[in-house]
Amino acid sequence: MLFNENIEPCCSYCRYGKQLGNKEIVCIRRGIMSSSGHCRMFRYEPTKREPCAIRVFATSTFSEKDFSIED
Repeated sequence: MLFNENIEPCCSYCRYGKQLGNKEIVCIRRGIMSSSGHCRMFRYEPTKREPCAIRVFATSTFSEKDFSIED
């Protein structure tokens, strides 16, 4: 849900924040903030958010019998 508007506020994907270091955000409204912090001025910017990693389907644990329809 990358473009969900009802997202939990976080400075790392706020419109007013810019990445400064590893865990710091420079906010044009509040100054230097923690990347996990937020304030009342939070405005969601979906282009700053990274999607979750894609899960790899482990096919080595299955056999041909798992995919057959025979009784």
